[in-house]
Amino acid sequence: MKTFMDENFLLNTPTAQTLYHEHAEGKPIVDYHNHLDAQEIYENHSYADLTELWLGGDHYKWRAMRSNGIPEEKITGDADPYEKFLAWAETVPNLIGNPLYHWNQLEMKRYFGIDEPLSPKNAKEVWDKCNALLKTPEFRTRELLARMNVIELCTTNDPVEDLHWHILLQKEEKRFTVRPTFRPEKAMGIEKPGFPDYVQTLSEAAGVTINTYTDLLNALKVRMHFFHQHGCRISDHSLEGSIYLPADADEMEFIFRKRMGGAELSADEVTKFRGNILADLAKEYHDIGFAMQLHIGALRNNCSRMFETLGTDIGFDSMDDFNYAPQLSALLDKADREGKLPKTILYCLNPKDFAMLGTMCGNFQDGSCPGKIQLGPAWWFCDHKEGMEDQMVKLAELGAFGTFIGMLTDSRSFTSFSRHEYFRRILCGLVGNWVENGEYPADLEFLGQMIENICTNNALKYLGLEA
Repeated sequence: MKTFMDENFLLNTPTAQTLYHEHAEGKPIVDYHNHLDAQEIYENHSYADLTELWLGGDHYKWRAMRSNGIPEEKITGDADPYEKFLAWAETVPNLIGNPLYHWNQLEMKRYFGIDEPLSPKNAKEVWDKCNALLKTPEFRTRELLARMNVIELCTTNDPVEDLHWHILLQKEEKRFTVRPTFRPEKAMGIEKPGFPDYVQTLSEAAGVTINTYTDLLNALKVRMHFFHQHGCRISDHSLEGSIYLPADADEMEFIFRKRMGGAELSADEVTKFRGNILADLAKEYHDIGFAMQLHIGALRNNCSRMFETLGTDIGFDSMDDFNYAPQLSALLDKADREGKLPKTILYCLNPKDFAMLGTMCGNFQDGSCPGKIQLGPAWWFCDHKEGMEDQMVKLAELGAFGTFIGMLTDSRSFTSFSRHEYFRRILCGLVGNWVENGEYPADLEFLGQMIENICTNNALKYLGLEA
């Protein structure tokens, strides 16, 4: 029987162990998509206790606690912080097979030096030890990032943001760079009640009067250049439901004016607007040098009762199961037709779509850079051992595995960076199996460099951050 989560955890072959310990372990982290708060990083936030650090905004843990029968008062409610932590400690032993179990253990080991698994038996001891450490300077946000060798971190930001905290960080912090990500979701959400008000806010931020669809694009372009000036190299979009129907420039102007005039849009008009503004933005991304992330397939806010009580991003989203290959192909083709499809990362929330997206990537590679169109890493509900292996196997079967840009956290937690270790162990385990099954030569010099590239170098090169 193997030892629980020892130094060779998930590394089941000698080749995997060599690749991990000599080429992956401790390599710098490029976390090119997360939801961390730049202000918290700049102010070097100090956490009051382990509940604030671990449970303050982690909807992954909230879902698990609800599944374990924990009442909402001890999850997002007004219960005492220690009561909430005890509820989490009660939940953890039941998470066998869930990545949260391994993530929790890695966070305890790597940040707090605790090897014993969390349970109600040792909850008080863990609580006291971790809270004592959290009071020390070494456990403020910047130090947590530096400890894990994070060198590049891309937050998620609305185009109207002034990037005040990013600008200050870039002047003062030399150990790592915090970059904004351009996420124009509100500018695309023409069906949302607050769309006209948002257009006015965007107008003021860009200094552009917005009366037409062309004006809207120009305002977004102004903000794009502002973001680029302050280090942004990537955009992000969430695509849900019907994602594209063709529309020409005149129809886009009509739809925009109709909405701004207060009229209700049809479902097809909404799809046309959202799909074609994304295609138009893609061309701008190409010109300015942004990569484009498309996160596809979330079914959001399923529980209306809890949405009305707590709002968004509180753990009541799931994977959708719609089919979208023809629409996605048409969307990418619209930009590519003019030679202006940017570097694009395609993520799916439903694992049934890995192979489809893997083949879609091949349709639009143009030789301009390795892996220009990427099958993105396993995301959200796929972010576990089987999901990561499935994504990497499909990428290998259908593309060029060595061009993969690797892992990201997609997290709101400052201790989530141990997930990169989890990914790297799975990566090395997979490649090690291929070698020891006789499916690939034991060329450890080449494979070692490939592992280092996937862990760090490919993402730096892909985003133009090597300098």
